[in-house]
Amino acid sequence: MRKRSLLVVNPSATTTTSRTRDVLIAALSRDLDVAVVTTEGRGHATELARKAAADGVDVVIALGGDGTINEVVNGLLADAPTERPAASVPALGIVPGGSANVLARTLGLPRDPVEATGALLAALRDDTVRVIGLGRLDERWFTFSAGMGVDAEVVQLVEARRVAGARSSPALWVRTATRGILFGTDRRKPSMTVRELEGGDAVAGLFLVIVSNTAPWTYLGRRAVNLSPAASFDTGLDLVGFRTLRTVPTLLAAGQMIWSAGGPTSRRALRLADRSGFEVTASRPVACQVDGDYVGTLDHAVFRSVPAALRVHAVPPAGDPM
Repeated sequence: MRKRSLLVVNPSATTTTSRTRDVLIAALSRDLDVAVVTTEGRGHATELARKAAADGVDVVIALGGDGTINEVVNGLLADAPTERPAASVPALGIVPGGSANVLARTLGLPRDPVEATGALLAALRDDTVRVIGLGRLDERWFTFSAGMGVDAEVVQLVEARRVAGARSSPALWVRTATRGILFGTDRRKPSMTVRELEGGDAVAGLFLVIVSNTAPWTYLGRRAVNLSPAASFDTGLDLVGFRTLRTVPTLLAAGQMIWSAGGPTSRRALRLADRSGFEVTASRPVACQVDGDYVGTLDHAVFRSVPAALRVHAVPPAGDPM
């Protein structure tokens, strides 16, 4: 029986053209009973996926970047139970169309959208499904990363540049991050304190907090950028907190993230791995991002790990019999 499917298409996807999208839609339509809807603005993909979940479709496919996928995931899980919700919602399919495509690449999908569509169709035919854990920042789900501090400030600046017509690229991210860290953020007064939900002492004096649900943290072109290299969809959340944003230590940490598989090694960084969650409080509102999308400012946030949160039609990890 052909699976009932919804294809959510972001027409502004960075790496696909309208002609390419037509080819992908035709390929999917040959194997699936697919309805195609184009998003009309921010938040629309969430509405579409939420309705699809309520209608009981088999799979919702996101054609777009990490932001589109995040919206679809939040729609799928909007009305789901909070404990191990994967079995109660449609599965997710991904056709990468953004610039970084972190989730798709982490799941083993090809970077090329046509090849990724072929891999997705093969997974659908074989009913290959991977169940992954996700994270939550308060009520917002995230698939690979969420952060508070200068990383979110950089995301906000890049989004503004893209609205003004700039094309998303590794060079744009590097330029914006460099300016943001050196000139755009407060590097003198740390504002954040972290406490594990499992208990323990609070750790204060943090400028930047990044929570990872998997690795790598992101990609810079073809190169993986590692922050918490042991983070995994199959474990709890990892956290890295930075106690300094001074120029030399920050540049050293950035270089280690790009060039070392082990990520930054500074003793000035707080590292917590495989935890159920964290509470972050701030002395002033701090910029926040989830999966590379700016979501506003917060002075209090709770991050939680949710195991077995979502079924994804994707390549199984090595050694995993599915």
